[in-house]
Amino acid sequence: MTRRLDELADVRAGDKGDTLILAVLPRSAEAAALLERELTAERVAAHYAPLVRGEAGRVVQPHLPGLVFTLPGALGGGVTGSPVLDGHGKALSYHLLSLEI
Repeated sequence: MTRRLDELADVRAGDKGDTLILAVLPRSAEAAALLERELTAERVAAHYAPLVRGEAGRVVQPHLPGLVFTLPGALGGGVTGSPVLDGHGKALSYHLLSLEI
């Protein structure tokens, strides 16, 4: 059964330079187990292609629970260097919620 990420978790965004940082916060223990298994750095990077310019990273936060992804280059220069309106990547976090798991 396919489900959208927004049925399983919340997402928050942050930035460091032109790297988009996404925290995925599952709503249940079952969702946490599913997302830890299925939501890889490669899968998230592919969802944001062609914005990502480098190797995406993933850190599992088991005590939260949560997953933190780093997507280098996704902000096109960062807050002070990007010509886009969403230099912090806040709106980009909503894009991840459309990913089907």
